[in-house]
Amino acid sequence: MQKKGLLGQLIQNLCCLPGVGPKTAQRMAFHLLQRDRNGAQTLAETLLRSIEEIGHCRQCRTLTEDGLCEICGDNSRDSSIICIVESPSDVWIVDQATVFKGHYFVLHGRLSPLDGIGPDELGLDLLEQQLVTGHVKELILATNSTVEGEATAYFIGELARKHQVQASRIAHGVPMGGELEFTDSGTLSHAFNGRIEI
Repeated sequence: MQKKGLLGQLIQNLCCLPGVGPKTAQRMAFHLLQRDRNGAQTLAETLLRSIEEIGHCRQCRTLTEDGLCEICGDNSRDSSIICIVESPSDVWIVDQATVFKGHYFVLHGRLSPLDGIGPDELGLDLLEQQLVTGHVKELILATNSTVEGEATAYFIGELARKHQVQASRIAHGVPMGGELEFTDSGTLSHAFNGRIEI
């Protein structure tokens, strides 16, 4: 039974967050209202400011409150190497987990003709403008290893080849600390095909 009133609406609205079901939303709502009203107020204000002020970087398309994000504006990073990712969250993940010191380009999705997502929806015209300058030397394709992600990587690889830019694909395979016994056959196949000499 769906509860009415403002509290019910709050719980229902919290369910829009990924991974948050009705029970979790209910716990969040009661926690904020019973134990942390100041935190709730700060959260609400920050959320409103973020919606109003955060847009896309004009160069890499990640989320930023400035015209140019911190990474694109950092002169110590190598702008001749661009890592292609599907979402702004991927930028955070790659940047925190690696020693990659190049730039990024965020697709905000992947090619999916059935869903009406083609090259124009992914901003590939903007990427091609960067390739035309001749400044970019390598594209690192870090799209997900789904069918759509692989198709997107292939399409961008062809775009890079057209402009004589080297394109490489991140390795996929057995994770660090992973055991073969628990690795699926597709991942294991990728690992064998992408093996390197030691």
